[in-house]
Amino acid sequence: MAGRRRWTTEEILDAAAELLRTSDADSFSVRKLAATLGTDSSSLYRHFRSKTELLRAVADRILLAAMEDYRPEGDWKQRLASLARHARAAFGRQPQLAAVWGRYASSGTGSRLVMEEVLQALRASGLPDEEIPACYHRLAVLIAALISAEAGASGASPAEHEQGMELFRVAVLGADPERFPALAHFARDVRPLGVDREAAFEEILAAQLAYVEAAARPGR
Repeated sequence: MAGRRRWTTEEILDAAAELLRTSDADSFSVRKLAATLGTDSSSLYRHFRSKTELLRAVADRILLAAMEDYRPEGDWKQRLASLARHARAAFGRQPQLAAVWGRYASSGTGSRLVMEEVLQALRASGLPDEEIPACYHRLAVLIAALISAEAGASGASPAEHEQGMELFRVAVLGADPERFPALAHFARDVRPLGVDREAAFEEILAAQLAYVEAAARPGR
């Protein structure tokens, strides 16, 4: 009788990514993945020691995809902005995996490529070496948070989106001006989180890069 098929690491990651398209990290399990592949969990643990290690590897593949088309062109600000857009686009194609990245991070080749480019660009900014690690951390947290939040919103169905918009309008436009005077004052101009996310992403990123630029100026 023929033995069970031996799955490669890449095939396991492909199947895990596909399974995560229709579920979240909490409901994902190595047992479910093994059942999808028609094997047992022990065979997968030969490739990954734990669920967390597997999820980190899946997230890392997204970062690798982001780096495939990325080219370090322009000055340091252009490089960092382009890199952030590549990461946003890569996770935008697989939004369910953005939450996995935000929660489990990554420590593979994709992560190292991103870290290397960010650190090199920050060095090119003229920022003192002793300030670069903290600046890198702030940028990483900001970009991961923006991408994860956007991906979470994109997972809503059209009906859920419209319901959310209606609830927002009721909550804001119907705010009691005595209890919520500022909200009532700005009600017609306040936008829900799902509106103009790309513009918000660019503006917030530009503000952070401007902060880095100011910190790198001589005699600041």
